[in-house]
Amino acid sequence: MIIIGAGLGGLSTGCYAQMNGYRSRILEMHEVPGGCCTAWGRGDFMLDCCISWLLGSGPGNEMHQIWLELGALQGKQVRHFDVFNIVRGRDGQAVHFYSDPDRLQAHLESISPEDARLIRRFCDQLRAFRKALTVYPFLKPVGLMGRAERWRMLASFVPYFRTVSSTIGVLMADFSSRFRHPLLREAFNFILYERHPNFPVLPFHFQLASHANLSAGVPEGGSLGLARSIERRYTSLGGEVSYNAKVEEVLVEEDRAVGVRLSDGSELRADIVVSACDGHTTMTKFLKGRALGEEYHKLYTRTIEEPGMVFPGYFTLFLGLRREFPEGDPCTTHLLDEAMAAELTGIRHPSINVQFRSRHYPELSPRGTTVVYATYFCDIAPWRALDEGPEQISRVRAGEELHTLPVRHGRGYYAAKRRAREAITRFLEERHPGLTEAIAVRDVSTPLTQVRYTGNYDGTVLGWQPFVESGETLEELVKKYGPGVPGLANFYQSGVWATTGGLIRAAAAGRHVLQFVCRDDRKEFTASIDESAPPPTHLVVPVGVGADSPVPLLRSPGETEPKEDE
Repeated sequence: MIIIGAGLGGLSTGCYAQMNGYRSRILEMHEVPGGCCTAWGRGDFMLDCCISWLLGSGPGNEMHQIWLELGALQGKQVRHFDVFNIVRGRDGQAVHFYSDPDRLQAHLESISPEDARLIRRFCDQLRAFRKALTVYPFLKPVGLMGRAERWRMLASFVPYFRTVSSTIGVLMADFSSRFRHPLLREAFNFILYERHPNFPVLPFHFQLASHANLSAGVPEGGSLGLARSIERRYTSLGGEVSYNAKVEEVLVEEDRAVGVRLSDGSELRADIVVSACDGHTTMTKFLKGRALGEEYHKLYTRTIEEPGMVFPGYFTLFLGLRREFPEGDPCTTHLLDEAMAAELTGIRHPSINVQFRSRHYPELSPRGTTVVYATYFCDIAPWRALDEGPEQISRVRAGEELHTLPVRHGRGYYAAKRRAREAITRFLEERHPGLTEAIAVRDVSTPLTQVRYTGNYDGTVLGWQPFVESGETLEELVKKYGPGVPGLANFYQSGVWATTGGLIRAAAAGRHVLQFVCRDDRKEFTASIDESAPPPTHLVVPVGVGADSPVPLLRSPGETEPKEDE
């Protein structure tokens, strides 16, 4: 088996391939594993750009079992904040979105007693979702469930039917509009850091309930650490990863995938090919225009180009600071005025999410320092309009072909980066005096940076949007055809482009793909938990003024000069 891409989807696919007796090799065009789940060093600082919460990081749900099978969390401390996110209005007033429904209800009612009835309804639904998570299926794809299995799955949801049906059919934008208090009316849309116009209420409850159940924390070592852990699990199972190996084509003979051609012209043959990288690249480039069937052709050539079908990319600013800022909260979404938003090229909604990232990952920066991580949802088109060159290029260095090296952009592009960086820095300085003079490291990236490193369509991190035509169509196609292309044997797709959602979905996709592979090969699927290290421990970290010291839960599974680089 050849697997294209060493993101979490590819690594997961490889692990389950090895568990099931397949001899696999992962080909990755970058120099490190993880794909979008990554971090990079700048001076003494490690800048982690991915995990702000990890679904399944605690026990009591099927998501957690997948992480343990992949060896992702063993031997690590998982940290949990008692506030999922803070949304701060333009006047400075803040809403603390506690995931615990009792604390959340009391806090929201203190802000707006006149909204008590609506607040109580939301928190009652959250209480129900905390219980529903224990039966939420992740281990087996619906398309492989027999009739009896499907009925058992549906029956387990009967106690929560009213809650699920009432929250999946109402957009959060519509639900939040019922609040009388103007800040609550706006803030509820930003619980998940950015505004998601097409999201119903259900995913907000899912995330908050997971957080309240201590199953949406952050793992010690961060995003790259997580990827490295799964890479170790994969290689310990006998798998092989080849870095700086860029695939240009999937080889097809007589309607069967038989291998791949690399950028250096070499060919690698295999019985099975799995693409766990950018879906658009896979379908429109790797398969060289091969007929995809009407449904997949429409999805990847027309639907994907419609607004809102794919998650946007991010603009990201990291600041490495020479001193601590203890007043900085782990995670705050700031609502912006029009003047501030106008300084931020490509901004989709007038808000920025600011994390004092060293609260999440203190081990990734020197003691006595701080890392700030500021992001906003960002369209790529305005950045492309400022560009003057290729978005991705391969070069030979020391005899080795490299594929993610910096590329030359236009002056307008760098000016826009600088303008956004300076605007956000001024904004932070107003709220944290002394921040500017403490800057040791700056790092800025745009959706074009994401394209350079991963090749992802329009710089997206998460791929297909759920709850819209694209995500719903994909789910139906996977149920109908499995995670492949109709009429093409021995080819499968994994990772976020074979599902909808974030890291746990990508990891689960690898498990699901191997279940389909085993079905097609008429063999029994098997998986096992990695027992080479002890289970994770858990730490609850209070947030806000007057917060007590962190509470450990020993529960089983259960001085460089300022510089900027892209």
